[in-house]
This record gives sequence, structure tokens and C-alpha cells, in this order.
Amino acid sequence: MDDGSPKTDAEWREFLSGEEYRVLREHDTEPAFSGKYWDEKQPGIYRCRGCGSPLFTAAAKYDSGTGWPSFYEPADNGAVETETDNSLSMTRTEVHCSRCRGHLGHLFPDGPQPTGLRYCVNSCSLQLDQTEASGDSLSGDEPNSVSGEVSDG
Repeated sequence: MDDGSPKTDAEWREFLSGEEYRVLREHDTEPAFSGKYWDEKQPGIYRCRGCGSPLFTAAAKYDSGTGWPSFYEPADNGAVETETDNSLSMTRTEVHCSRCRGHLGHLFPDGPQPTGLRYCVNSCSLQLDQTEASGDSLSGDEPNSVSGEVSDG
């Protein structure tokens, strides 16, 4: 995890791969079914690739059929932030990391219960941390996750 200090554009380019930079810093989107986590079913905490902040738990991940990792809720209410995205001649809700403001993906109102939300996230903006896999809960002084029962199926 980084120390939270703001990075320059050059530092981001050195730290991230080309695809990670395009997605996290330039708001690009990886092709569907191309990322390493779209079909991942292992337990753990999905962290921001840019800063290491915990974003989503594997317990909240489900198969949306879209080809991108999808979650019905963030690990904590403050983990992600949203803003209106008017690109591509449509209005959507962009999701980004609340710590480093890295672009994660988009939020849609067509997810499963208990929230009815679908956080559709680019794999390359995430890093699966399996060291905290037992129960998919956050440890230490980080906020607890709110887990629900949705099949990865």
C-alpha cells in the first residue's frame, strides 16, 4: 500500500502498467471478459491497484454476466465515491477510489438484493488480497465490511 501522498503523473506512469494507467488515471475501460478477476471466485479483499485501499469483499462479488467483476456493495460506505459521467453521449454514474480517486468503473441500479446495485469494476483497477480471506472481513483499524449472501454462480 502506498503512503497516501499525492503522486505526479510521471509517478503514476512509473507505478502502473499502461493499461492500469489508462483505466485508473484516464477513465478508460478494459474489454469485457479480458480482466483477470471477471470470473474470480476466491475469497479475499479487493483493494485499489492505485493505493491499496480496501474497496470490495469477495463475499459481495457476483456473476453479472457482463464480463467485468461486479459487486453489490463496497467494503465500507467510505471506500468508493461516485460522480456523474456524461461521456459517450450517455449519463452514467462513475465509481472511483475515495483515497486516490482512481477510476474503478460504473454503478448501475440493476444488481441483486440486498442493495439492488451493480458496481461494475475494471479488473486492472483491483488487486485481490487473499491474506485476509477468512470471512472476507477487513482487519486492524480498517472499517468492517458488510457482507451479504449472494452466490458467485
